[in-house]
Amino acid sequence: MKVGCIGLGDIAQKAYLPVLTTLPDAELHLQTRTPATLERVGATHRIPAEHRHTDLDSLLAVGLDAAFVHAPTGVHPEIVTRLLEAGVATFVDKPLAYELADSERLVALAEEHGVSLAVGFNRRHAPGYAQCAEHPRELMVLQKNRVGLPEDIRTMVLDDFIHVVDTLRFLAPGQIDDVTVRARVVDGLMHHVVLQLAGEGFTALGIMNRLSGSAEEILEVSGQDTKREVRNLAEVIDHKGQPSLRRRGDWVPVARQRGIEQVVLAFVDAVRAGKLLSARDALATHELCERIVRLASEQAV
Repeated sequence: MKVGCIGLGDIAQKAYLPVLTTLPDAELHLQTRTPATLERVGATHRIPAEHRHTDLDSLLAVGLDAAFVHAPTGVHPEIVTRLLEAGVATFVDKPLAYELADSERLVALAEEHGVSLAVGFNRRHAPGYAQCAEHPRELMVLQKNRVGLPEDIRTMVLDDFIHVVDTLRFLAPGQIDDVTVRARVVDGLMHHVVLQLAGEGFTALGIMNRLSGSAEEILEVSGQDTKREVRNLAEVIDHKGQPSLRRRGDWVPVARQRGIEQVVLAFVDAVRAGKLLSARDALATHELCERIVRLASEQAV
């Protein structure tokens, strides 16, 4: 099985390559336009020189079975289009694109060509969050905060807050029929955003504060007089009278804790089995993000 990794930035090096380089019976090819990075990363992972590529044409010429796209979001549409048209099953680090029209076009193109397309929403596979899907979820609160990082609205929502949006959609125990957005945007930069999703019997709050004084991610799901809290994807605290704490095992890899390993293996297993993967549900997350961008822009001061 020939697998390509396109883009060798921080997320590829820290999260995905440690998993991709251990895939059994996989011939890994790397591609980036930066020769020095290609040389360094290729040497680090002992990738043969003939499996290192500086352009997409060279990579496609090897006859890929699957590709992982970790290039900057701005070039996703161009790269993914080339891969899908070549019939290559494609995994894209979120988001598919900054503009909803591009995301819609890519999903339609994958369906037209009968090619798998998947978006890397790894939190659906993170053990702490996946276990919350089995917990009563009448009220859910997910905070993902940063220090000193106010940012352009679209960039912040599509590159980062999208994780919060997709996780709440994944955990929602029923159909979402009400969406409310409150945001603070000053001089074009979003300081914070609060998303409320509601349906019959449940409410979900998604919060991102880019001036919070702390880098943290905290999920709380509660219902039927119990609560489960997940801190930074590593600690799970169950509350029913007295709190009970479970920490990530000392030898559990970060990629497994964050769901990266699981989402990669699920994609590769599907490709090996000839199973067609659809990005339609991922597109629904992008559609909701576009709505958040529009509503937040209307609140700019």
